[in-house]
Amino acid sequence: MLQALVQESFDAAILDIMMPQMDGIDVLSRVRAQGVRTPIIMLTAKSEISDKVLGLDSGANDYLTKPFAAKELLARIRVLTRTSTALDAQMLAVGNIRLDLASCMLAGPAGQEHLPNRGFQLMRVLMAHPSRRFPTERLWADVWGDDAPQELSVVWVHISHLRKRLAAVGADQCIRAARNQGYSLEPEDGTCS
Repeated sequence: MLQALVQESFDAAILDIMMPQMDGIDVLSRVRAQGVRTPIIMLTAKSEISDKVLGLDSGANDYLTKPFAAKELLARIRVLTRTSTALDAQMLAVGNIRLDLASCMLAGPAGQEHLPNRGFQLMRVLMAHPSRRFPTERLWADVWGDDAPQELSVVWVHISHLRKRLAAVGADQCIRAARNQGYSLEPEDGTCS
């Protein structure tokens, strides 16, 4: 479950606290620490106020106890997906950085930077799927499309500029390169290259 939430994109997710291998609170805490913004509902038999508070404080968007009415669960899912769609249509956020999709502004605790068109498109792809690795060829085709220059090196140049802009805004995220695998937006740990 943890790996799927980190590597894939979902409209919403439902977690139980009592799951095999890793409990739902641990999964929730870990995905939130990695910048995953997927709306998550805790659906569990643990109904004490302290359990609910722990679930919500750990990053759950909602908490529903068993037994529950299916209509209520579906209504809560509709509310969460409606809210996240409206927010995601205007802004992407990962860690302490935000990308305003209307103004092309990248913002962090140290300020903001306007991103030029191709840089903005690259950052949008990386921020929409944090920790997911994109091969250089895929970024080249997705961002430049039919206007793609002959050389893939254009991607490397833009990645270099984006790294400087991330540093300028005080980002806690960085663009990591993996040899022969591509680029991903990851939490900054001092080893990004």
